[in-house]
Amino acid sequence: MHSTFHLNVQYRATERQILNALLAVVTGVLTLIYPNFLWLITGGYLLALGLLLIYFKMPPVIAAFPIIAAILILIFPELIPYTFAAFLGFFGLILLMAFQFAILGFLTLIIAVLIVMNPEWVAYLIAAFLLLYGVSNLIRYYQERGSSPRIIK
Repeated sequence: MHSTFHLNVQYRATERQILNALLAVVTGVLTLIYPNFLWLITGGYLLALGLLLIYFKMPPVIAAFPIIAAILILIFPELIPYTFAAFLGFFGLILLMAFQFAILGFLTLIIAVLIVMNPEWVAYLIAAFLLLYGVSNLIRYYQERGSSPRIIK
């Protein structure tokens, strides 16, 4: 028996895009300000991201991955570099397969490799990823908003 399933990751509601971008930017700034609380900040971010994905009805496989990573980070804080690198690898592959953010997908995979190679830089690399992702999402939102047709009454 042959069964297949399709993951639709190209659906981009503007509310999800804005909330995702704001969550990433705020978390990136918090990571830069309080790097000693990295386990709490990244665990909270991943948990919030998973709940956000569930709220916007993303496929369960995609929504479960950040929640599982958050639980692992909150239980085992010493595994932050490897758990977050695995999350970034998964996230980078999704971005590459969806052809939405091809450049950001490659950068995400590069940041994941850098985290594994340099675990002592994990707070700054995570902050760099979050700020890069959040700002690029905000820029994309404003570009799409500016190019949408205006209705004049």
